[in-house]
Amino acid sequence: MYQEFYGLKELPFNLLPDPDFLFMSSQYRQALSMLEYGLMKDGFTVITGEIGTGKTTLVRKLLEREEARYTIGLLNNTVVYEKNQLLKWICFSFGIQYDGNSQVELYEQLTKFLIKEYREGRQCVMIIDEAQKLDVDLLEQVRMISNLNYGKHLLIQFILIGQPELRAIIRRPELHQFAQRISVDYHLKRLSEIDTASYIMHRLTVAGGDPFLFDEDAKSLIWKASGGMPRLINVLCDTSLVYGYAVESPKITAEIVTQVIKDKEQGLSPIREEDFPKRQEF
Repeated sequence: MYQEFYGLKELPFNLLPDPDFLFMSSQYRQALSMLEYGLMKDGFTVITGEIGTGKTTLVRKLLEREEARYTIGLLNNTVVYEKNQLLKWICFSFGIQYDGNSQVELYEQLTKFLIKEYREGRQCVMIIDEAQKLDVDLLEQVRMISNLNYGKHLLIQFILIGQPELRAIIRRPELHQFAQRISVDYHLKRLSEIDTASYIMHRLTVAGGDPFLFDEDAKSLIWKASGGMPRLINVLCDTSLVYGYAVESPKITAEIVTQVIKDKEQGLSPIREEDFPKRQEF
């Protein structure tokens, strides 16, 4: 709709995770470095952050860089984790053809697959998104699976991505052994006002547009309304571009953003304080 009007090659504020649009602020550069370090070590990597802070995009950026060296399995946020199904889901995510449904058979098939990948020079990495859905029993299963080895070499690494409550779960006394195995632990925070402005300009640039399409007051209003949450920034920016196109405005002004925020507050998906309880702290 607005792409041609604003000279954009693609949509700059798409909600789907896209490594090409990852904004490398200081915290994301640090988080990416920590992830790279984690892949070189045994143990678990844990990345946490509130909904919409870009956790999944960050991990995909890492794997895009290292794709040839790793065999990746991904359990995304559509998976319903059940006590006796985790091993089956892991096999499924690696594309393992398995016979039988018993835990012993699944364990045997997974072990054979991991050894084959190791012999061919690839490290297997299992990414579990929305890992806060895992209870104590399931996390203990993850720990046991992570012990699979071939001689002195562990055969599988786990990256757990989750909301902040994942940290509270891991701190439980019964998960003491699990916590001891964590080699990398990083928490993504919301963007500052300066980073929010840079984030908006970055995504416009990547999409082939004018980085100064949003004026300074408009960017400031978006930061205040979003609390620095990247996903909500995307929603507000995308809608602002639709509104700007509708009135044929060459720039996205504070007046346009104000109308977007007002309409969002009154609509089906309002910007609610209970959804973003800390945005006034920025």
